[in-house]
Amino acid sequence: MPAAVRWLALFVVISTAIAATRRSEGADPQPYTVTLKPTGDSALDAALQGSSTLISLQKSAPVAGFALTERARQDAARFETALNSFGYYKAKVSTTIAEHRLDDPGLAAVIDSAPAKPPLQVAVSFDLGPRFKLGSVTVSTKVPPDIPPQLDLIPGQPAMAAQILAGQGRLLDALRSDGYPLAKVPVPIATLHPDQNLLDVDFRPDAGPKADIGPIDFSGLKHMNESFVRKRLLLHQGDEFSPQAIERARTDLSSIGVFSVVRAVPASALDADGQLPIKFDLTERPLHAVDAGVAYSTDLGINFSAGWHDRNLFGNAEQLNLTASYQAGGDAIKRPGYAAGAQFLKPDFLRRDQTLEIDLNAIKQSLQAYDQTALLEKIAINRKLSQYWTASLGLSGEQESILQEGVTQHYNLVGIPASLKYDSTNNLLDPTQGIRALLSITPTYSIGTPSAAFLIGQLAGSTYLDVFNDGRSILALRGLVGQVAGAGIFAVPADQRFYAGGSATVRGYRYQTLGPQFPDRIPSGGNAISTGTVELRQRILSSYGVVGFMDVGQVSANGAPFAGNWHAGAGVGARYYTPIGPIRLDFAVPLNKLPGGDSFEVYIGIGQAF
Repeated sequence: MPAAVRWLALFVVISTAIAATRRSEGADPQPYTVTLKPTGDSALDAALQGSSTLISLQKSAPVAGFALTERARQDAARFETALNSFGYYKAKVSTTIAEHRLDDPGLAAVIDSAPAKPPLQVAVSFDLGPRFKLGSVTVSTKVPPDIPPQLDLIPGQPAMAAQILAGQGRLLDALRSDGYPLAKVPVPIATLHPDQNLLDVDFRPDAGPKADIGPIDFSGLKHMNESFVRKRLLLHQGDEFSPQAIERARTDLSSIGVFSVVRAVPASALDADGQLPIKFDLTERPLHAVDAGVAYSTDLGINFSAGWHDRNLFGNAEQLNLTASYQAGGDAIKRPGYAAGAQFLKPDFLRRDQTLEIDLNAIKQSLQAYDQTALLEKIAINRKLSQYWTASLGLSGEQESILQEGVTQHYNLVGIPASLKYDSTNNLLDPTQGIRALLSITPTYSIGTPSAAFLIGQLAGSTYLDVFNDGRSILALRGLVGQVAGAGIFAVPADQRFYAGGSATVRGYRYQTLGPQFPDRIPSGGNAISTGTVELRQRILSSYGVVGFMDVGQVSANGAPFAGNWHAGAGVGARYYTPIGPIRLDFAVPLNKLPGGDSFEVYIGIGQAF
């Protein structure tokens, strides 16, 4: 055979062998799917899935054949740990790859020859066996007698790791609450009794020495005066150590509005006096803040607002708030109007939890009911009585000109505003639970001509019911009752009378149009008001929501609350939830339309209607 022919035949044989070898090689990396057979316990299923690297690394770290088998073996150990943590100490894990067990001698060849498509099927099933229960639960080291009951672990309950570790945490919290700041509670010693399906646990805490609070230091203060912070602090050297007291002090410092972060860091050892030093790490918020807002309604038009705020004017958490707004375009106003104001707040005035408030506001507005140009002053003491209750007492002044029905009146008013407020809600702009209530009484005297003395009283409240306890279906209720006593309706300045209609009272009606009117249908206002609202708020997905509502209200002249003609409005709305609060869009119609009134009203703003 010629040499050339022999070389050609050899080349063909080698090429064929290489091709055959390539056809028999498996994919690298090897795609696969994972199926975990449900156990019937959703929490356990979630724990098993969370412990699986077959699942967590499936896309981020693909592997070849041998590594896939090793990953499956490692997962089997992780699954056993998860099963043990739920009390299944006799559970068995069975894993197959392409229907071959991990100990099958032929599995390697199956994986090596497997193509990329379809991916290999990894299946895991679980034989749970009996669930172990707690046997004896003991505390074998010396601790105060009130400590062991805090474990709250009962023999006979499922021997779940999470509950045992929770008992360990309760034991540590109880020791620290009893004044043992350096207490340690190691992981308990567990003893299995497979023949009885029981698990004994023995806790061996080290209480350490009992101690009081030692020296208290602050770090991070830049503009705040340490003397104010130290005086404000609810914690003092010599107090018995208490994590709850430390947390109350930390929360209280956070509440004054100056700090963005407040951390209380106890020392890791007692000092020479046997006390535990504590350090508060403080991060101050920026001194100044600027905000801007816009809202719209068909009755009041578009409102632009802006504010500038100093959070720490003199180093003692004093606040200076400057605000301005411009209103234009609605069918309840005749000409654009403005408001500008300045507010000064001094916390802990004369005593703790007592704030001095000084307000100065200028207003010019031209409403359908009246035109007003006014300068308002107020000084008040606001005192926090408890977590939910706040009382206020002050002195107010107002110099204003009111034009109504072609007649201009000039007033000089002096008032003594007093109020009692209750607020247990969980959010300022979007409450889902709690109650808000406000009782206000303002004796007022009009100096000069005309002169009059009258008393304005109001009781307003709202409550929020979480229908399914999930924060997504909220029934919100609102009510208002008010009365002006001591003077006839026209002896009271027009801006001090009651009006209804608009987003704050009865939606669907133009602002201030409900109640007594002059013959030309211009609102005259009344001396008594009653309003109420029912609103259902339903959240959809994570960022959207819908609402349905009905408002009712009445205003009477020279009468009493509930004595006037009632009107009702109803509507629907949409919400888009943002980190600063929901954006609100409400559409409302009057159920008994006023002569010449609007057929509907639209309201757009930030935050819920109430």
